[in-house]
Amino acid sequence: MSTDPAIAARIRENLARVNNNIAAANARSGRSDNPITLVGVTKYVEPPIARLLVEAGVSNLGESRPQELWRKNEALADLNISWHLIGHLQRNKVRRSLECSPLIHSVDNLRLLEEINRESASRGNVTDVLLEINISGDAAKHGLLPNDVDSLFPSITKLDHVQVVGLMAMSGLESDRDQTRREFASLRDLSERLRPKCSHNIAMTELSMGMSDDYEIAIEEGATIVRIGSALFEGVNP
Repeated sequence: MSTDPAIAARIRENLARVNNNIAAANARSGRSDNPITLVGVTKYVEPPIARLLVEAGVSNLGESRPQELWRKNEALADLNISWHLIGHLQRNKVRRSLECSPLIHSVDNLRLLEEINRESASRGNVTDVLLEINISGDAAKHGLLPNDVDSLFPSITKLDHVQVVGLMAMSGLESDRDQTRREFASLRDLSERLRPKCSHNIAMTELSMGMSDDYEIAIEEGATIVRIGSALFEGVNP
């Protein structure tokens, strides 16, 4: 499958379209000099297809499940990939996940931060993380409530092996495009409100928001990282 030129060509076409859309949305945002990181979400494709995406030019890959992160990291170890763990992370999966040196998008409680800090200290390094925010209020979604974030800051400042680099969120399951825009704007506003309270290991430089259905809206509202899967693999049978 990985050697099928038609599949490789389709992925390149999809990527070109997505990159054009990203550039256009960034221009509309009035922040066209704002760099956007495209994370190719590979959770629905096997390693040979993920490899084609990397060969097409995407060096940031994202996985929702830690076990899939481990598996694909091993299968694609010969490639220069920056991994992103974008799904829920349990504390008992932190040690194995850190072997992949991912940016962890989904930190939603202090105990998880403390476990990441312990494991990072044992490795002698610092792990970058994003705080996941439940901007829609959906009960089914993980994430900190917006009003609870800054109360964690005094505890985070004591964690010398964790670097909070920004926030992550998903739009609501039932949100229409207008509501999605309001939710993304609210995450940007929260980031700006928190910025004066940042410290040596807390920065509000990254906003991870937007997926295949809404990444253009997210960029218009200030996203610096977009997580895109189906739009990159359209027409590619898993």
